[in-house]
Amino acid sequence: MRSGEGTAVGEGTATPEERIADAVLELLRRKGPKAVTIEAVAAHTGMARTTIYRRYRDRDEMLTAVMEPIAQPSPPDPDATAHEVLMWLAEQSLRSVDGGVGFGGLAALVTDADPAFTGLIRSVLVRHRSTLTEVVRHHISRGIVRADLDVETFLDCIVGAYCAERARSGDIDADWNERVALTLLPAFVQP
Repeated sequence: MRSGEGTAVGEGTATPEERIADAVLELLRRKGPKAVTIEAVAAHTGMARTTIYRRYRDRDEMLTAVMEPIAQPSPPDPDATAHEVLMWLAEQSLRSVDGGVGFGGLAALVTDADPAFTGLIRSVLVRHRSTLTEVVRHHISRGIVRADLDVETFLDCIVGAYCAERARSGDIDADWNERVALTLLPAFVQP
């Protein structure tokens, strides 16, 4: 890293793409979406801007590439119990924020502070939600999840529980997934 260019993120064995992703997520979580620019990522990683531009045409393409893994979570076992599916749903909801945009990015999304960011992240979150919905529908067809479940509203309840706990306490307790699963299980499981 050259002097005066910021703090290098993930130097060593990390690939340039991993270093860029780490920097994007750190900037997004700490400073919000407006702080995520090619120049800021270059300064944060100690990479030349040309190194980043060789990989990504612009900020939007860089953000999309970094956020895309959120839209593709590995599904639970096809034969999972209702409790296991619910734990997976809670984990994926938590991961989409904590492992993705961060609470600051979520706030920017809700307030539409950066319309380009809002559109880009909403498209990723729509794909993420679609994946979660497909998993729930699979388990409805297996007969372990109630057939009359309003899947969209149910998923909103999980995300809402995350937002409420984070707003109330400033953090998410380690047992959050389990507490959410136990609380929502009666509404989820086939009676």
